[in-house]
Amino acid sequence: MTLDHLLADIAQDHAELTAIRQDIHAHPEMGLEEVRTAGIVAAKLREWGIEVTEGVGVTGVVGVIRGTRPVGPSNRNTAIGLRADMDALAIPEQTGVEYASKNPGVMHACGHDGHTAMLLGAAKYLARNRDFAGTVNLIFQPAEEGRGGANAMLKDGLFERFPCDAIYGLHNMPGYAAGKFGIRKGAFMAGTGAWKVVFHGTGGHGGAYPHKSTDVSIALAQYVMAIQTVVSRNVSPLDTAVISVGSIHGGSNQSPNVMPSEMEITGTMRAFDKDVMATIDRRLTDLAHAMAGANGCTAEVTLRWGTTPLINASEQTDVALAAARALVGEGSVHPNTPATTGGEDFAFMMEQRPGAFIFLGNGVNEDGSTHQVHTPHYNFNDAVIPYGVAYWAQIVQQELGA
Repeated sequence: MTLDHLLADIAQDHAELTAIRQDIHAHPEMGLEEVRTAGIVAAKLREWGIEVTEGVGVTGVVGVIRGTRPVGPSNRNTAIGLRADMDALAIPEQTGVEYASKNPGVMHACGHDGHTAMLLGAAKYLARNRDFAGTVNLIFQPAEEGRGGANAMLKDGLFERFPCDAIYGLHNMPGYAAGKFGIRKGAFMAGTGAWKVVFHGTGGHGGAYPHKSTDVSIALAQYVMAIQTVVSRNVSPLDTAVISVGSIHGGSNQSPNVMPSEMEITGTMRAFDKDVMATIDRRLTDLAHAMAGANGCTAEVTLRWGTTPLINASEQTDVALAAARALVGEGSVHPNTPATTGGEDFAFMMEQRPGAFIFLGNGVNEDGSTHQVHTPHYNFNDAVIPYGVAYWAQIVQQELGA
């Protein structure tokens, strides 16, 4: 099928896919709670004659489309996976659109409604255009936003039940022009984690008997300063790492003369290398105990990496580049897009199968401004749905169409 015919074929579904996207947007669901969304996905796949398995990793859905052509020696792979995420975020929506969230305090602030709609569009297109050799597994993943959806699907035997030689993911990117694509080989997104330290002391009367108390506020203050040295003095200048403080809690503003017996500090950590991740873990722990010990206190440290670094495989990145270039041309595809310290749950799947993850421009507002993901004014741009559908179709052509 020529590119013009491909785009014309996809265009006929745009209105339907937009309606699906806006319906999902109006009914957002948190991770591992995507019962309604998963039901819509499964129903649409069955309507289009696609084999469906529900409940993969709690609320995940997998559709399987088998090509009509025999697999030959020229086929690099015989089965691939295309993945979209389905969950929403705990953010009150402020977009003002008529299809705004009907679930108070929850909204699709990252475009997963659009990702789901685009993969559904690819499913419908491929269901009626099966002239390829091999199998396409459509992976609708729950709980990308920190609730472990990728690992839930993997533990449920995702790749044993639905074998994939290679896997591909896509995410919209506000600020990129609609239809622009960005990707890079190697480390593309960071491993992301959260840390918490609770300092324990005796507490006491801050006015009359401070000298008879162990002061957790001093231990915490010294800790805040000490962790600033981790990136600058424990991580190579050639590597990237981030450690940031997110919250500090302790004492009561109603009792300013009371020295608290406990103070808590939390934060985030990011890195592109597992050795760097291990260094961060070790230094955050050592410094907590050192600062606590220096002040007669104790420290309780909790560390959790929510995602692993996302590494784009060379071969699959070349496939993604070829697919995007065939769709929008060389000038609209950026092969050396800067890496981001944002995280992506799909990275866990990419540890088990080689793959590539690409950004698709979500456009800009008429005044040139952009509402970033994870903000209450963000909204997925329905105009880019055909680009996403066509990209998926091109991936299948690159991998299974020869």
